[in-house]
Amino acid sequence: MRAVELRAVGAGLVVTDRPWPTATDGGTVIDVTACGVCHSDVHVVDGVYPSPLPLVLGHEVTGVHPELGPVIVYAPWGCGRCRFCLAGEEMLCPDGREAGIFADGGYAEAMAVPDPRYLHPLDGLDPVTSAPLACGGLTAFRAVKHTLPTLRAAGAGPRAPSRVIVLGAGGLGQFAIQYLRLLTDAEVVVGDPSPAKQARALELGARMAADPGDLNDADAGTATVVLDFAGADQSLAAAARLVARQGLVVVVGLYGGRIPFGLGAVPHEARFMSSIWGSPAELDELLALARRERIEHTVEVMALADAEQAHQRLRRGEVAGRVVLVPQPQGVA
Repeated sequence: MRAVELRAVGAGLVVTDRPWPTATDGGTVIDVTACGVCHSDVHVVDGVYPSPLPLVLGHEVTGVHPELGPVIVYAPWGCGRCRFCLAGEEMLCPDGREAGIFADGGYAEAMAVPDPRYLHPLDGLDPVTSAPLACGGLTAFRAVKHTLPTLRAAGAGPRAPSRVIVLGAGGLGQFAIQYLRLLTDAEVVVGDPSPAKQARALELGARMAADPGDLNDADAGTATVVLDFAGADQSLAAAARLVARQGLVVVVGLYGGRIPFGLGAVPHEARFMSSIWGSPAELDELLALARRERIEHTVEVMALADAEQAHQRLRRGEVAGRVVLVPQPQGVA
């Protein structure tokens, strides 16, 4: 089968022929329909994770199973025995091996999956446009769910609506804006340096969108919630300045930022937390939401053989939403 491999940290991706995957005990194989390209894929290339090489990248995968039909793959595969797995939160498993990061993923014509429980039927959702829901959509969904108790508590009584500031309006931020609109009555403000992404944020329901540097002193301490989809030093510093007392900052971005933390260093009783991926149950919730509501996200389809080009465009900031790779060239729009 055709597949795209990473053979060395920092190297370009290589299109190659591989043996067709075989199922392990209890596992299964799917024909890949589409695979989204995520910033985490670029981090694998850069050696951020101790990924085994050579490796087939890709964790936003849809495909066809011989019995289940069209499916989306839940990619954080846990050990099945630890307290996180037993609680249904396999993305937190310390012995997990995520598809496309620690096990071969979906940049290929077919993919082995260790257990059919990781296959969620699409039930009518388009397999190409749905592929980014497996990570980008799910990660933003869990991050927004973390905020709901805080937003509900702050919205009680005769007060102005809760305010959420979303830092970063790329693929994940665009999902989050829509989830906030669908699941809350919060006022959404977006900070992103890109005028195009600012415009897109407004189209998706943000009340205001501006360069983060233009969120001035009048905005300081006004956010019930800050969702940081960058996670850089600058965005974390902005989040600490913008969040209200007893507010919540949820950090999703992987840019490795740090800020001082301690009594007096951040607003009183403000809480800071990270959020990672999402659970299998949350993927089911998200798919149900996508069937009920129109969740818009920009998808650009490219051929599997163009995976390296897709990575370079992502590095240059030339991707408005998500690139989705398809193994069959005739599927490219």
